[in-house]
Amino acid sequence: MPSSINEAFWEAIDKLVSESRIVIDRPKGSQHPDFPSIVYPVAYGYLSGTTSMDGNGIDVWVGSAFSRTVGAVMCTIDLLKKDSEVKILLGCTSNEKAMIYDFHNHSENMKGLLITRE
Repeated sequence: MPSSINEAFWEAIDKLVSESRIVIDRPKGSQHPDFPSIVYPVAYGYLSGTTSMDGNGIDVWVGSAFSRTVGAVMCTIDLLKKDSEVKILLGCTSNEKAMIYDFHNHSENMKGLLITRE
């Protein structure tokens, strides 16, 4: 696949992020509202004014090296909800990307694929 197509994807997602307000509704270390045993390893929220496949804002993980340039995306499948989503990773270190990957692959019902920017 031509690299220009890949770069066009990253440029488009960067534009989406730059034109949106980031809302963090689950700070690092907070518990999932429905499953208290699940703790968010990195700040988690959404892009205000956007719509994801679940009808809510596009999900975003914001790491400790905060940057508005997208470093990766996580494609997820939830077998219980029978849905899929794309989650944006901003300013995440390699360690934070690994924690996010583990977060989305912690059960048989949730699987994620991490796609990093080259």
